[in-house]
Amino acid sequence: MNVILKAALWMTGAIGSFSFMAVAGRELAGEYDTFEIMLYRSLVGVIIVVGLTALNNRWHEIRTDQFGRHFLRNTFHFTGQNLWFYAVAVVPLAHVFALEFTSPLWVAVLAPLVLGERMTQVRAFAAVMGFVGILIVTRPSVETFHIGLVAAAAAAIFFALTIMLTKRLTRDNSITSILFFLTTIQLVFGLITAGYDGDIALPNAASLPFLVLVGCAGLLAHFCLTKALSIAPATVVVPIDFARLPVIAIVAMFLYDEPLEVWVFVGAAMIFVGNYINIWNETRNRA
Repeated sequence: MNVILKAALWMTGAIGSFSFMAVAGRELAGEYDTFEIMLYRSLVGVIIVVGLTALNNRWHEIRTDQFGRHFLRNTFHFTGQNLWFYAVAVVPLAHVFALEFTSPLWVAVLAPLVLGERMTQVRAFAAVMGFVGILIVTRPSVETFHIGLVAAAAAAIFFALTIMLTKRLTRDNSITSILFFLTTIQLVFGLITAGYDGDIALPNAASLPFLVLVGCAGLLAHFCLTKALSIAPATVVVPIDFARLPVIAIVAMFLYDEPLEVWVFVGAAMIFVGNYINIWNETRNRA
């Protein structure tokens, strides 16, 4: 099978999973706060990861010598994911996804500080393109401002920090080790933040399917994305990933009567161009 077709098939799984997770998060928002959603998402994740690790006898791959780095990575991811779940509940889903696509650009901006990489002219140009895209998507004004847009933009920054720390961890940690600490550490975070007031909303017959869906979709989305990137270069995968935006916009239009706003797609196109220029340049430099 053609490499690009294989990557596209894996990305279909990622796009569907991200979309299902957003819809499930929206459906759960009226009954659960973001900490509770993260608690149950992490619980489902722990069950799946521990089960697969035991089934495949991969306990030896879980390393504890870099626990501090895992802890920091998951602090960033837990924060970003909570902001993301808040955003999907209060602002149009297309806006959330468009702003989420700025994460690679934040990586380009923050990598010189976190990873010691050089800030190039191409990276700076890509970041400016992304910032212009953000302004087009959000069109900030007193009338249109919503704190949910700030949450979505902040989530992208925390996801960027997560990406950079994941990059460092993958140098000598297996995916099993990374996923194990991702789910277990965030389960503890979820228990603490959801239970600090002594009141954790329990699953019921109506919400349980959505809680399970959030947990399964979160793991499956990142697994499919990782598989796609292992098959094809980022210059192929990233354009496919941007299909998430029209997909979620159409889903939100049918499920929640959210309008299809042309400026969201214009802004997202600017963000995409910035991302693609940066990825193309990084790939060319490694060639």
